[in-house]
Amino acid sequence: MKSCLECGEKIIGREDKKFCSDGCRNAYNNKINKDSNNYMRNINNKLRKNYRILSGINTEGKSKTTKSKLLSLGFDFDFFTNILKTKTGNTYYFLYDQGYLLLDNDFYMLVKKDI
Repeated sequence: MKSCLECGEKIIGREDKKFCSDGCRNAYNNKINKDSNNYMRNINNKLRKNYRILSGINTEGKSKTTKSKLLSLGFDFDFFTNILKTKTGNTYYFLYDQGYLLLDNDFYMLVKKDI
């Protein structure tokens, strides 16, 4: 008889089973992937927060705001999902479909991409 890799209980069922239950399988895999999952979770939380901030300010699909307003809401300029460089030389930073463009005097143009 084989034993569960997580709890050590005897396994009943298929010959190639490694765990006695889904709970043990999840617990085992969560322990193995803990470090990388925490890293990804932290990044995803920052992306999610940035997205909420942009979509909260940019309700009309296009608007302007200041850097200080974004920072006061907790926006982190180091986290975005992609960059779009236009033919005219402008660089937009996007969080999924919400984007921003640096203008003069620490102003930002907020835009929403049509999906």
